[in-house]
Amino acid sequence: MTVVAVAAVLLVGCDEATRDPASDPSPRVTSPPERSDGGLPPRATIAAPTLDPEPPLAGLVVVLDPGHQLGNAAFPAEVAAPVDAGGFTKPCNTTGTATNGGYPEASFTWAVAGATRRLLRRLGARVSLTRTSNSATAWGPCIDERGRAGNPGEPGPTADLKVSIHADGSLAPGAHGFHVIAPAEIAPWTTDIAVPSLELAEAMRDVLVEEGFAPSTYAGSDGIDVRGDLGTLNLADVPTVMVELGNMRDPGDAMLMTSAAGRRHYASALARSIARFLAR
Repeated sequence: MTVVAVAAVLLVGCDEATRDPASDPSPRVTSPPERSDGGLPPRATIAAPTLDPEPPLAGLVVVLDPGHQLGNAAFPAEVAAPVDAGGFTKPCNTTGTATNGGYPEASFTWAVAGATRRLLRRLGARVSLTRTSNSATAWGPCIDERGRAGNPGEPGPTADLKVSIHADGSLAPGAHGFHVIAPAEIAPWTTDIAVPSLELAEAMRDVLVEEGFAPSTYAGSDGIDVRGDLGTLNLADVPTVMVELGNMRDPGDAMLMTSAAGRRHYASALARSIARFLAR
C-alpha cells in the first residue's frame, strides 16, 4: 500500500462509525445483474469474488501506553511505592498533570491512545493498551509493568514497537510544543533498542511536524530528547519512545488537547508515524 493509500485509510478511520475492514474479512461478491425475463445471466458472466488486499500492518503488534491513570491521586501509598526503573528505583507512578481548566493528562492520553488504536487496527495491526480503563477509582499500572509490556516472554504477543503517550505540565513562560523521548543507551538495559528507538522518535517527530504541530520550546532539541531516567523506556526490549504531545499549561496546546478534533489530529499523526517506522 502506498503512503497516499495509508493516509487515506487513516483519514477515513477518524470516523469511529466507519466499518473496520480488519474486523470484517468477508470477501466482496459482485451481485449478478437480473435479466429482463427475471432469470439469471449465463454462468460464465457471474463475477468472481473480490478479496480485500492484505492491510499494510497485518501481522505487526503495537503496544500503546496511555500515561498515568485517572485515580492515581486517590492511592498515594500505592503510587509512591518504589519499583525497578532499570537498575535503580523510582515511584510506581505519578498523578500526571492537567490543563489550567482541570482536564487531566490521564483522560487526554486515554482518548488519544484509543483513537490511535482504532486507526492502527484499520491498517491491520494488532494493538494493545497497558491499561484497560480511565477510572477515578483505579490506579496504575506501575512504570515497571508498563515498561515490560510487549517484551519477549511477557504475557501477550511480543510487540514490534511501543509508544508511551503523555502530555507535559511545564510552568516555564511560553513553554509549548511536543517532544519525543528516546531511551539513552544504558548497558545492559537498552543497548539493543537505543538505535531503533531513536529512529522511531525521529519518524514520529517528522510526522508531527508535517501535521503542523510545533516542536517543544523548552525540552529536548528540535523535538527530540534522549533520557536514561525513565523506567517505562529502560525496561523495554522492543523499540520504544515516550511522546509528550504538548504542554497542558500552555493555552494553545490546551485548546488542542481539550477538543475532540485536536485529539483526533494527534492520533492521526501518531498512527501515521508508527506506520512509517514499521514500513521502513
